Formats: sequence, C-alpha cells, structure tokens
Amino acid sequence: MAISISVVLLLLILTVIFLRSGGLKVSHALVCLMLGFYLAGSSIAPSIQSGLTATADIVSSLRP
Repeated sequence: MAISISVVLLLLILTVIFLRSGGLKVSHALVCLMLGFYLAGSSIAPSIQSGLTATADIVSSLRP
C-alpha cells in the first residue's frame, strides 16, 4: 500500500510540473488519468502491481 501511495504522489507531482512548464496539456493528462483507471480495473493490474513491487524491492536493496 505504501508503494502505491508513493507512486501516485510521484506521478501527481510530475504531472503538476509538466502542466506548469507547458510540456503536458490538460487533455493529455486526462487521457493518462483514464488509462490509469482502466488499467487498475483490468486483469493485468495484479501483474503491474507485482512488477512495481519487485522493482521497488530491487531499488531499495541497492547500496550506493
């Protein structure tokens, strides 16, 4: 759950930055938002979740 909230917050911050800089139009942001909702409700959602969790585990285990 904590990883999901972190990813959502990161994507929200990036979206706001892109909107303010002019690199992302509101219509593009809405399409991305709808795509996210459709992916969350699809049968591939558990695979996406496990992939993100595995990636987060790998990144957190790296030592500088």
